[in-house]
Amino acid sequence: MELTNRQERILEIVKGEGPITGEKIADKLSLTRATLRPDLAILTMVGFLGARPRVGYYYTGKTGAEIPIEQLKTLKVKEYQSIPVVVNESDSVYDAISAMFLEDVGTLFVVNADAKLAGVLSRKDLLRASLGNQELESMPVSIIMTRMPNITVCYKEDMLIEVCKRLIEKQIDAVPVVNRGPDGGYEVVGRITKTTMTKLLVDVMNRDLPMKEETHE
Repeated sequence: MELTNRQERILEIVKGEGPITGEKIADKLSLTRATLRPDLAILTMVGFLGARPRVGYYYTGKTGAEIPIEQLKTLKVKEYQSIPVVVNESDSVYDAISAMFLEDVGTLFVVNADAKLAGVLSRKDLLRASLGNQELESMPVSIIMTRMPNITVCYKEDMLIEVCKRLIEKQIDAVPVVNRGPDGGYEVVGRITKTTMTKLLVDVMNRDLPMKEETHE
């Protein structure tokens, strides 16, 4: 794997001083933690670094030759996308909260009357609404959702690693996988989440990357 200069510097720091927290690495490079987050995620995802909660990052001792990075770079969204959980923009906030907990997801995709993507609902959106002492059963989700065009989307043929980067960089929990219709609207056909990144990392470490199109829930 060809690393950037910054990623090489991160590896040098972790090799010499690990385990070390992301905050300390950022201080040594005079950068913010948010700026380093994508680099740390990539180095961890491909196996150069390991991470322990409340301890920090450590060097695994693995080299590029030991990591199936070339295969990783060829994986597409369609090989890891899972089933989206969708609500209608006319549904109530109460119904959305129920759907989120029943389906055990962190993000809901909102569609309009034409079944096209209209917005996204996060746990934070629903929590804010529920703390407002408002009538949740009569409040439509369209009032509190994040609307198009302020939504990050991806397509089945997109490279999975690039979509994972977007999750990290934008600090969001999920990206809808869409088909674009002739009218310009988006049909939601799947989702990529932070859990997808965990599954990908496990597959990399187990050398069990899919060789054909699969759907992972």
